[in-house]
Amino acid sequence: MARLLLVRHGQASFGAEDYDALSPLGHEQALVLGRSLAARGIKPALVVRGTMRRHEETLSGVLDGLGSSVPLVSDPGWNEFDFQHVVEVHRPSYRDRTAMMAELSLSERPDRAFQEVFDAATLRWSSGEFDPEYAESFTAFRTRVSTALTDVTALLRQHRDVLVVSSGGPIAMAAALITAGQEFPAALWASFNRVSVNTGVTKVIAGRSGLSLSTFNEHTHTEPDPRLLTYR
Repeated sequence: MARLLLVRHGQASFGAEDYDALSPLGHEQALVLGRSLAARGIKPALVVRGTMRRHEETLSGVLDGLGSSVPLVSDPGWNEFDFQHVVEVHRPSYRDRTAMMAELSLSERPDRAFQEVFDAATLRWSSGEFDPEYAESFTAFRTRVSTALTDVTALLRQHRDVLVVSSGGPIAMAAALITAGQEFPAALWASFNRVSVNTGVTKVIAGRSGLSLSTFNEHTHTEPDPRLLTYR
């Protein structure tokens, strides 16, 4: 059977001028994952990544940890949806990043406060009731990731062992599509997306009957050091 590993990027720089850059911890997470894969004897024949900076930097760390180079394909189909835009449509005041951070700082747990806003914003987006308000609707996002999944399935037939570096949203979308097909309930995607860990690994098996979800969001490589377990 062919094996597809979907890797979420390392911790990005939430609240910084450039969110897309990995934090120092994010770089460490990527390196630790690469070393963990090497220790388990896992070396992909091909890597595919989205085109965002956090994907590129995560893959660089993973390959450093693996200690080898691997042929690369870039595919923007694996890019994250514009969560900041989705949040701003729901909460227009957050278009001012300084105002957003000031409001969140009033909470005892700014990360939880943002998560509450994020959950409400993505619930509105994924409902399909307000599609014209978004640059990319949830339906368009599903179609984009479905196409990327079809494309990487074709690559699996040739390479058999493929690693994809992406983001929580597309990986959750892929998991929902594989589990329940094109007409899955949006709540299924949300439940996958909500628990996605930085550098978590989702394993998909490709056989004669198609793709099967083997494991979701596996992150045992973070367990020896609690610092490495992050969600945003």
